[in-house]
Amino acid sequence: MARPKIEELGWCPTPMGEISLRRRWDPVAETDVHEIRLDDEFLMSSLFTAAEEEMARLALAELRSGGADGGFDVVVGGLGLGYTAATVLDDPGVRSLTVVEALEAVVDWHERGLVPAAGNLSADPRCRLEHGDFFAAVASPGGLLSDEPDRVFDAVVLDIDHSPRHVLAPAHAAFYTVEGPRRLAEHLRPGGVFALWSDDPPDEAYLEVLGAVLDRVRAEVVDFSNPYRDQPSANTVYLGTRPGRPV
Repeated sequence: MARPKIEELGWCPTPMGEISLRRRWDPVAETDVHEIRLDDEFLMSSLFTAAEEEMARLALAELRSGGADGGFDVVVGGLGLGYTAATVLDDPGVRSLTVVEALEAVVDWHERGLVPAAGNLSADPRCRLEHGDFFAAVASPGGLLSDEPDRVFDAVVLDIDHSPRHVLAPAHAAFYTVEGPRRLAEHLRPGGVFALWSDDPPDEAYLEVLGAVLDRVRAEVVDFSNPYRDQPSANTVYLGTRPGRPV
């Protein structure tokens, strides 16, 4: 019997809405596509992962440009389909990776092997998937990891909201004020890097927010091919470094 053109692999109600994982055949791209949706919004598609992957590479390159040479401890905020995390693990200089994901269903889909990158993550002993609210952890005095409250990291790479102005939940908005990077910097080692994915063009107001706390702040535009358009699409990656020399 022929496989259905659209197959729902997972579904779950959440405080933010109904989240679902589906696989469909895309006749334009001529490939199977995995997608995560929140209600009627697309959160992630396996067709468009270039900027998420490039964000991981840019963050690690920024660490090296500041003088660090490996043994990196990295946090990724937001699991999605796992492409950002898998790209972090592709770097042999990464010692450990913790992925913090607020939606337990997404962690479950990875642990059950329902998403393309799941094998890369679960098979790597450096990787830990943690169910938790990244934004609440940044704002609390308890640290990013509940069982290691004093731990700091070389890089924090964030891919949760659509952009600093288009957030998935109202509670996330405070992170994109000056207080957000100020609290985040407490979880970075001196010389540690923060990277953020955005679906919108570079936002000068947000660059000013980051620049009030972090050094070497910039926005990188990442172009990628789009089978539905005659010209490339683009996402933005923001980068900033905690002041101080790497230790």
